[in-house]
Amino acid sequence: MSQHASVKNITNVELINMKERQEKIVSLTAYDASFAHILDEAGVEMVLVGDSLGMVVQGQNSTVPVTIDEMAYHSKIVSRGLKRSLLVTDMPFMSYPNADIAVENAAILMQEGHAQMVKLEGGEKVVESVHHIVNQGIPVCGHLGLLPQSVNQLGGYRVQGKEQAQADIMLNDATSLEQAGASAIVIECVPAALAKTITASVNIPIIGIGAGVDCDGQVLVSYDMLDITFGKRPKFSKDFMAETGNVSEAVKAYVSAVKNKQFPAEEHSF
Repeated sequence: MSQHASVKNITNVELINMKERQEKIVSLTAYDASFAHILDEAGVEMVLVGDSLGMVVQGQNSTVPVTIDEMAYHSKIVSRGLKRSLLVTDMPFMSYPNADIAVENAAILMQEGHAQMVKLEGGEKVVESVHHIVNQGIPVCGHLGLLPQSVNQLGGYRVQGKEQAQADIMLNDATSLEQAGASAIVIECVPAALAKTITASVNIPIIGIGAGVDCDGQVLVSYDMLDITFGKRPKFSKDFMAETGNVSEAVKAYVSAVKNKQFPAEEHSF
């Protein structure tokens, strides 16, 4: 029997309850049923089918080429490996240019991909889409800071929110997403101090990636923390395979490190 067999399924409401209890939320990416099963068994609360699959699975240079059909396919097969974890699926590049198209594509991820929540990038500019998706009964996770789908506009993969004006915008975006009905927000590559401020300013969970230890939870690309990504591993990630030697134990070590506030450490933060 797994360590959490008696624990109920994770929902968007349970994530908010975990924030209130100050219990860390653990998230990792998965792209297939086998990985999903390992994550679920290890106690990962939130399994993200990330459009990062464009880079780590397909070998693309960015997430931009990934399509809605590819996301629905990977989400569907990941869902077959899960029993308890919440399944969150990325809406890929240009799948939410306006609210009507956003709702249509969110529905595809829910119906065909068996997603339980969809994630989309951006602040004020996507608030209307978030509002419309939530009104259709679909939970939404936002994404602020470094936005991989906008990497061409941002001029590369850089830390966001270092200037006060940019930090103020991000804080306002987080509040706007919460007011629009978002259930959680991922913040990526932002200074730890700013992430702490954002986390304290909203009542929904803030899930960090390269955003310091004070977020309500942490997410990593699973291929990064298992050191099987070709190319350079991000500064904010850690190789959990080095200490454990197998995938299942590495994931359990990551879960434990996040729960006990041992990860991210200072060297993984900005």
